[in-house]
Amino acid sequence: MAKMWAGRTSGETDRIADDFNSSIGFDSRMYRQDITGSIAHAKMLAKTGIITDADAAELTEGLETILADLESGRLQIDPSCEDIHMFVEQVLTERIGDTGKKLHTARSRNDQVALDIRMYLRDEEKELIALLKELAEVLADTAEKNCGAVMPGYTHLQRAQPILFSHHILAYAMMILRDISRISDAKERMNLSPIGSCAFAGTTYHTDRAFEAELLGFDSITQNSIDGVSDRDFCLELLGALSILMMHLSRLSEEIVLWTSWEFKFVELSDSYTTGSSIMPQKKNSDMAELIRGKTGRVYGDLMAMLTMLKGLPLAYNKDMQEDKESVFDAVDTVKMCLKVMTPMLSTMKILPENMRKAANEGFINATDLADYLVKKGMPFRSAYKISGSIVAECIRRGCVLDTFPLADYRAYSELIGDDIYSEINIDHCVETRISAGGTSSGSVRTQIAWVRAQLEKES
Repeated sequence: MAKMWAGRTSGETDRIADDFNSSIGFDSRMYRQDITGSIAHAKMLAKTGIITDADAAELTEGLETILADLESGRLQIDPSCEDIHMFVEQVLTERIGDTGKKLHTARSRNDQVALDIRMYLRDEEKELIALLKELAEVLADTAEKNCGAVMPGYTHLQRAQPILFSHHILAYAMMILRDISRISDAKERMNLSPIGSCAFAGTTYHTDRAFEAELLGFDSITQNSIDGVSDRDFCLELLGALSILMMHLSRLSEEIVLWTSWEFKFVELSDSYTTGSSIMPQKKNSDMAELIRGKTGRVYGDLMAMLTMLKGLPLAYNKDMQEDKESVFDAVDTVKMCLKVMTPMLSTMKILPENMRKAANEGFINATDLADYLVKKGMPFRSAYKISGSIVAECIRRGCVLDTFPLADYRAYSELIGDDIYSEINIDHCVETRISAGGTSSGSVRTQIAWVRAQLEKES
């Protein structure tokens, strides 16, 4: 097939070079943005008198017909074309003749592709935020439905202090809210139109870039034509935000894998989100959570690929930049799929509060409350800490817990200890007395749930 850029060269490239150079296999997904951008460009050319209104109308009608045919399946994208931009222009010219050749006036593929990918990722960001909001809602719902479930909180993966399961799960809701904020923030810098930068130096035509940008829903235009075609910071920002998001999903997935094990048995996943073993009939594996955890590395790789591709490029456009799309498309696709699995997996997850409480009653996770009890009686904290640790050591030696340690033995360590010690170190009391803002008491947790819902309302 003749190349539309033939002229300085014959346009006859080796078949292997054609395949190597082609990007239509992955940039064809931007056909809608490419056609929408071209319609706006035709309208701008007519507004500025570069082409006639009649030409613009013919171009617009032809482009709209191509879009309709692609959407309906009547027109198939030709994989032998170099890229989606050339495919659309070629079909347009075949259908309406020489008028189609006027469309590329005052633009280049360099600014055209920069426009298309901004528009495409802008649309994808809307879906990502919608999926994240759905996940945050499920996390808030899960917290609200299980507000009475007490579990051991962990540091260093060692039982540390008693907390509400709701408090723990809400920590992930806070992370997801930050993910929403990061993606929204990245969109602000993305929403600038590069079209009209042309190859990199601008154009001799009296164009109206602001008009074209407004037609396409951009906030403004890029202010430097070289930067307009060579900037991929917006891809990096999105990839960075997606990498952080995947890290959050991976941490939650790791907890689900732990919690569903027989060693914890804090939750049970629906059969819809688990698999069995090919040889061990008793197994119920948390494979979906494990896959999300594993795919995190894939998104990290997409970010590193983009950073590495860009790090040594001179200005302005270089063919290396064709590698931007596969990385960012893969990351977006991967994150969307992970979110679409994580949200229903959590919404159908069964909480096992009896097992959580049993674990909370072991491991001396009320030892800090014993120390605080002594501090409230007037003892310096470090002294109280040492005494509490000594009592824990004695309990371990005897095979008992703080709740069953005899009062007389308590008093042997300090006469400040009275019979009120048992109510003070009761697990439920330990949870409910953590009244500081953001803490694990049920009142604080309800406040957090309300706050999460309020933030999601703001994002609506």
